[in-house]
Amino acid sequence: MAVVLKTSSSTELRPVTALRGVGSALAVKLATLGLHTIQDVLFHLPFRYEDRTRTVPLGSLHAGIRAVVEGEVQLSEIAFRGRRQLLVRISDGSGWLTLRFFHFGAAQQNQMARGTRLRCFGEVRSGPQTLEMVHPEYRRIMADGGNMDSETLTPIYPATEGIQQARLRQLSTAALQELKQNNIRDWLPAELLPDPRWPTLQAALQYVHRPPPDARLELLASGHHPAQRRLAFEELLAQQLSLRLLRQDIKRDASWPLVQGTELLQRFRNSLPFQLTSAQQRVWQEIEHDLALPQPMLRLVQGDVGSGKTVVAALAAVKAVACGMQAALMAPTELLAEQHARNFQRWLEPLGIEVVLLTGKHTGKTRAAIMASLASGKASVAIGTHALFQSDVAFARLALVIIDEQHRFGVNQRLLLREKGLDAGRYPHQLIMTATPIPRTLAMSAYADLDVSVIDELPPGRTPVQTVVVPDGRRNEIVQRVREACLQQRQVYWVCPLIEESELLSAQAAEETYANLVAALPELRIQLLHGRMNAKQKDAVMEQFKSHQADVLVATTVIEVGVDVPNASVMVIENAERMGLAQLHQLRGRVGRGSAQSSCVLLYQYPLSEVARTRLRIMRETNDGFEIARHDLEIRGPGELLGTRQTGLVQLRVADLMRDADLLPQVQKAADLLLRDKPDHVEPLLTRWVGQSERFGKV
Repeated sequence: MAVVLKTSSSTELRPVTALRGVGSALAVKLATLGLHTIQDVLFHLPFRYEDRTRTVPLGSLHAGIRAVVEGEVQLSEIAFRGRRQLLVRISDGSGWLTLRFFHFGAAQQNQMARGTRLRCFGEVRSGPQTLEMVHPEYRRIMADGGNMDSETLTPIYPATEGIQQARLRQLSTAALQELKQNNIRDWLPAELLPDPRWPTLQAALQYVHRPPPDARLELLASGHHPAQRRLAFEELLAQQLSLRLLRQDIKRDASWPLVQGTELLQRFRNSLPFQLTSAQQRVWQEIEHDLALPQPMLRLVQGDVGSGKTVVAALAAVKAVACGMQAALMAPTELLAEQHARNFQRWLEPLGIEVVLLTGKHTGKTRAAIMASLASGKASVAIGTHALFQSDVAFARLALVIIDEQHRFGVNQRLLLREKGLDAGRYPHQLIMTATPIPRTLAMSAYADLDVSVIDELPPGRTPVQTVVVPDGRRNEIVQRVREACLQQRQVYWVCPLIEESELLSAQAAEETYANLVAALPELRIQLLHGRMNAKQKDAVMEQFKSHQADVLVATTVIEVGVDVPNASVMVIENAERMGLAQLHQLRGRVGRGSAQSSCVLLYQYPLSEVARTRLRIMRETNDGFEIARHDLEIRGPGELLGTRQTGLVQLRVADLMRDADLLPQVQKAADLLLRDKPDHVEPLLTRWVGQSERFGKV
């Protein structure tokens, strides 16, 4: 039965329950997709299409294709082959096909009696006797059904558990009917559109939901159809407006102006065994300026691996302490938090600044003592993981929050830490650090609410890492290379990546490699480190490696960030073809931290996919983190690079920041004009495209 609208006088902002067949239970499920109103349904856009406009003869089918077929039921039976299943054999005179159902009821079985004509869509697979479809979409065809081919390409929508594609298509059909009766309001003046040939908003929505049979699938798949570009421009504009307003909102909050502490800062800088680079000094001046303001700083510091972001963060922490306040640094892993704690303690405790570490491993009396020290203000700097924002952790006067590798944290985690510092209406300053360089194009759109600083200079004495790509069959040559490096008093990392999402499998892979290297290199001191070891074991292994009591460290990707051993000059990465560019670059950054020539060996196994081949080529050709990030953006998309699958921001429905980068200058110009000349159009655009996610922008 088709879904139709209930009678109501309201427009596209009517609740989704105004669609017949949408009761309270379904409305709850639709809410998980962000579908609360009819307008939400209209802007819940397909992410791909299938051509179901023509049926395929059964005799022409082959495994691996998705097709529409029609046939008459010749056999319908319940079989018990490992589990209960319904098998339905259909024929159209040219061939046979089996339909296999594991979940079915008596009514469904009765619908498929011998002689019934069915129209089905699904993926064709090889079966024991015939080709088959498992749980295809299907419907019965009456004798006078006529031509049952679809009149449009079939849209495939983002879905969730309990909501089938057929239901989403019913809802969009009903919403499009409403659109014909009540024109949707276009909040974007025509003169702001970059291309006057683009369709109207209404025509664009109609087209993307129901493309005609002659629509060019390849144009839609690439996102370059004018209807998609029209919608992408409006979506990017809404995101830009959201971030601009968030920035204005943040600037209305109050914070503690941190203006004192010149003497303590100078003592800290004088104690460092190195000079800050000009890039570090420039970024520190930008941070120091922000900290002196009575509004919260919200600054992102980008810097390639090894560029010295940590010491800049320490300067900010010292500034807060010198003003009688506290600072907290949150890291995504215990290993990285421990590394930061060691650095901060080494730098700050000689100045009389107490630094505490709080992670999940701290329990009982130890944890209680740390919490008491923070609550009383005795400890001025806290380093930790997500343990920092547990409900029972309190600070005396938290004025600065530093977040490392910000994309590793969910929005609510960062929001909770920010709320920890709320005191008398004042919020803490926020300093966000990332070693994942973000291309300017992406930053223009994704971080319009942040001030961005870039440490674009490596400390003196660093030598570029030479990267080689080697097939696994030449492993013995690499083992010999490891021996030579260690005999020259250098140290080596040998990384076994997480091949599957299982710490156990990863640990087993590392243990096997460890055993093989111990057998091949009996004269060397080899240690093993993986995520299933307890914290005490990991600490002991890392301390042995850092103090050169071990020559080779076989590890999982637990060492991806934070580990700093200047004497390590060789990085071997197994199964490099399975890893992303950002992770490969992070791992490579563990070497090249001293003055010795360093190298990174990427071991790979055949066969190589085209994407893997591209990644390995890029790693071999460049050490530039920004160049690598640009390629990573092209390969993976912005959602993974930014971690925005968990941030609530930049979860774009039709736009693509890389593909539609050419629109961003016009988007910024349009945002300026709307905010200045038509501010009443801004809120409706945000409601349409962004919804409630903009509240996370303060995080």
